[in-house]
Amino acid sequence: MIFDAVENAGPYAAISPALGAALHFLGGADLGALPEGRIEIDGDRVFATVTTYRTRPVEQCRWEAHRRYGDVQAMIVGRECMGVAPLSTMREAVPYDAKSDVAFFEGSGDLITVAPGAFAVFFPQDAHMPQICAAAPAMVRKLVIKFAV
Repeated sequence: MIFDAVENAGPYAAISPALGAALHFLGGADLGALPEGRIEIDGDRVFATVTTYRTRPVEQCRWEAHRRYGDVQAMIVGRECMGVAPLSTMREAVPYDAKSDVAFFEGSGDLITVAPGAFAVFFPQDAHMPQICAAAPAMVRKLVIKFAV
């Protein structure tokens, strides 16, 4: 897992070409001008999704992990808490679905608060819990960039 300011993203690009493409997009895009929905970056290897939703109390959120893709998550508008924990400490609650590349888990972990100007990267070994309200439920707009691992 990586949690840092967008202005510091450059060195992380060397981890993999797909992550590099994702971070290059993150650093160069006018996030406020991005449309809702899927944005093509490099076919199915790297693509983004912009969504708007209401954050929720932690009790209403679920731990998840992916196998084929990592996530770069960045807030465009608003703040969100995100849970993070080693996948090895989790108990599988909903088995992996290859079509949607996700499994859901039960367990506990730590919270980070992500606001505009920051980003988090979750790899397949990272269980993460998105959409948690920071102080109270609020509308947010978020960019999630999927990169093949």
